[in-house]
Amino acid sequence: MTTADQVLGSRIERSAAAPARAAAPHATAIPASLQDTVATGVWRTGVVAALAWFAFGALTLYWPNKEVGFSDWTFTSELGAAGLAVGLVLLGVALLGAHAGRVGRTLRPAGHWLIAAPLLLALWETLTAKLGALPPPFFAPPQSLIDVAYEDWARLGLSTAHSLRLLAHGFVLGALVGFGTGVWIGWSRIAGYWVHPVLRFLGPVPASALLPLAFFFAPSSYAAAVFLVGLATFFPVAVLTWSGVASVHKSYYDVARTLGASEWFLVLRVAVPAALPQVFVGLFMGLGASFSVLVTAEMMGVKAGLGWYLQWAQGWAAYANMYAALLVMAVLCSGLITLLFTVRDRALSWQKGTVKW
Repeated sequence: MTTADQVLGSRIERSAAAPARAAAPHATAIPASLQDTVATGVWRTGVVAALAWFAFGALTLYWPNKEVGFSDWTFTSELGAAGLAVGLVLLGVALLGAHAGRVGRTLRPAGHWLIAAPLLLALWETLTAKLGALPPPFFAPPQSLIDVAYEDWARLGLSTAHSLRLLAHGFVLGALVGFGTGVWIGWSRIAGYWVHPVLRFLGPVPASALLPLAFFFAPSSYAAAVFLVGLATFFPVAVLTWSGVASVHKSYYDVARTLGASEWFLVLRVAVPAALPQVFVGLFMGLGASFSVLVTAEMMGVKAGLGWYLQWAQGWAAYANMYAALLVMAVLCSGLITLLFTVRDRALSWQKGTVKW
């Protein structure tokens, strides 16, 4: 908490507490139709989910695959057994009710998704492996992803590691430069006069549009990709940081100056902490933009990574590998966003109740 917050704390907290309390039910509310009973007795949604997984496992095991020439889908039995195993675990958790402990409390909010997932998988399995309604090899069944993970895990894992390294370099570089630029523009009138118009004019240009120039001027394709990923991160972080610093309430600065605060203290202990919620919004936007540019750069010039793997799989008509790469991308992006949410919640825990999440 900053010095200004400590002085103004009592008054500001009283004024902010009321809307925060009013907004809390909307932020955490779950539709009544999706709410499950309290963890007492049998978990009925869990029983239904278990039956759905049993049905998916039985369908996969006992309905023969349609013969489509070269496509003899392996790992069909393993997929069916996995469906039955998941159903068995869910049935046990559902019957234990409140005695399921932490596992039960974790699974209950996702009860309806646990029903929807096997239904979607069963539909996918039926349209591809069982009926062949979606022509192979363009549409591969779920068990083909297991086959890819088993047969090509080394190449897929190495590509994921390359993408993570490139994303880390570009995202960190772009976030640091964007944060510094945003604070500078928001605090300095001179920077606001000269840099802000340039940022507004050049910032909206998509980073992928600069791909030919980047690969021409950069010493290597990797350096060009880092530059493009960093550029995609830079613009949202800079704009949101500038907006956050510029919108800090003037009374914060007045109180800090009254207590003898220097200019650096005002920037580092008043402006930056107050602007952090918007900085994190910029980081979320920058992460999404950087991931799309990352894949484009890897497909165009970099000789490793998930984008390269995607293009390689398409070139060899290995569509199951392509779907596996897409799944890894989704898991990777979702995991990074979840990690960023966790960092934000820890970094801004002192602002809970005063700002909306």
